Amino acid sequence: MSGGELAGKVAIVTGGAGGIGLAMVERFVAEGASVVIADTNVEAGRAAAEQLGPTAAFAATDVARAEEVQAAVDLAVDRFGGLHVMCNNAGIGGSLRPFLDDDFADFDRVMSVNVLGVMVGMQRAARHMAEHGGGAIVNTTSIGGINAGSAVMAYRASKAAVIHLTRSVAIELAGQDIRVNCIAPAHIPTAINAAFDQSVIVEVMQPLQRIGSPEDVANVALFLASDRAAQITGVVLPVDGGTTAGVRAESMRALLMDRL
Repeated sequence: MSGGELAGKVAIVTGGAGGIGLAMVERFVAEGASVVIADTNVEAGRAAAEQLGPTAAFAATDVARAEEVQAAVDLAVDRFGGLHVMCNNAGIGGSLRPFLDDDFADFDRVMSVNVLGVMVGMQRAARHMAEHGGGAIVNTTSIGGINAGSAVMAYRASKAAVIHLTRSVAIELAGQDIRVNCIAPAHIPTAINAAFDQSVIVEVMQPLQRIGSPEDVANVALFLASDRAAQITGVVLPVDGGTTAGVRAESMRALLMDRL
């Protein structure tokens, strides 16, 4: 499916070599964009760029290193002539240990990738956009940053930070005609949540009894990146089958019946 929604636009997708990021890359290219795939997975990133053809390029990028993010921006500008869309999608999980047993050994790395990486990505993209007529920034958070829950505390904290950063930066950059929004996926099977059976979680928690896909998230990223979202900035848009709205009705009824 191709509608040319991003014809003539240039985008960067961090974490673009797999999962949700790769789905974004593929969707953007199908809609006419030229895309830089920024990822630490060199083999997968190069393979994706080669498969997608001349409108895709790969940049080995650790988003926690500002100079590597800047190099991805420079590649987009040098190779494709500009930068109109920045998707700060790269992220990592965290420790699954119970809170009282966690040694927080992964805290610095989780925050560096999930928070600093988004901050740097927004800043370096916006520096270019501010001088060239504006643009759109789309950050990937998680419903783990919206809904409270147990375990993966560093991850939850990092994703909550992305939400607040998105809103704050959206206010600051509005005067430069740069829109900043974020997507909060949930229960989308990817490598980051491969330890969990998503079908069981969906059955118990999610009102819509449909397992989402990376393509579902990519479609929302496309909308927020496109001119159709020209009046939208500072929003957090869950792609979660209704999970953030509340517990699945059938699960609540079952719980209540057990108590009666």
